Amino acid sequence: MNLPNGFVRLGYRFLNVPIAMTESRPKSFLGPGKVVLLLLLGLLVYGITLIVLVPAGWLWQQASAQVQLPEQVRVQQVSGRLWDGAAGVVVAGFPARLEWQFGWPSLSGVTLPLQFSVSSSQSRVEGVARAGWQGNFEVSANGLIAVAEFEQLIRQSGGAMIEGTVSVDRFEMSWADGRLKSADGLGRWDGGRVTWPMGNQVGQAVFPPMQADLDTVDGGVSLVVAELGASGPAADARILWDGMMELRVYKRMVDLAQQPWPDSARPGDVVFRVRQPLLPGGL
Repeated sequence: MNLPNGFVRLGYRFLNVPIAMTESRPKSFLGPGKVVLLLLLGLLVYGITLIVLVPAGWLWQQASAQVQLPEQVRVQQVSGRLWDGAAGVVVAGFPARLEWQFGWPSLSGVTLPLQFSVSSSQSRVEGVARAGWQGNFEVSANGLIAVAEFEQLIRQSGGAMIEGTVSVDRFEMSWADGRLKSADGLGRWDGGRVTWPMGNQVGQAVFPPMQADLDTVDGGVSLVVAELGASGPAADARILWDGMMELRVYKRMVDLAQQPWPDSARPGDVVFRVRQPLLPGGL
């Protein structure tokens, strides 16, 4: 087949045009940036796994020598994991079980929550503690306390013994910069028989429902006890951070106990005052 001369010349030119070919160099999948990123990710996963799975008992064995606990507190039978565990504790001779479970950190509030419960054979208190990255700390709790469990300690301190249980409706405390920032709480008792030492005898009376309010004072916290719905305290106590307790009893308490007292005394007069360590032997 004969092609036109013009078409032949055009094809010749096309075949003689040099075509530039570029060959791309293969890139490495693991560059320096990716290697560093993978190493950091591996360390993060390892750290989270260690925190979640490390045995709490082993960790306590390693740290117990450096932790200074009050003389009245002993820790034993630690089980579970650091993230979710339990331990048997003895406080002033009273055995109890402590359980805890860490929650996920809050990025908005920059806090680490910890759910906990302290229980004995008849009493139980549970709540949440939150620790901030700047050293701030707060705790809130509620529960039910059977007073009969602490009869020995109450008798040793010369206090009055009540029957039944005390309901802790609210208990809140917060610390900032290493100092107590606030304390607030409310407890209720449904009333009943109360006994107290009177020399070689024992006094007793039936009391109406009572309530106790917790608040902050200089050097510690205060606990004000009053008849439910009445105005004015029947007794108050100041618990100081040095382990001392200051107790005051008012004429209102004498009236509730149905004990004789001079008529010249007013309901708000202090009739008894004492200062002593909160626990035998101090803290």
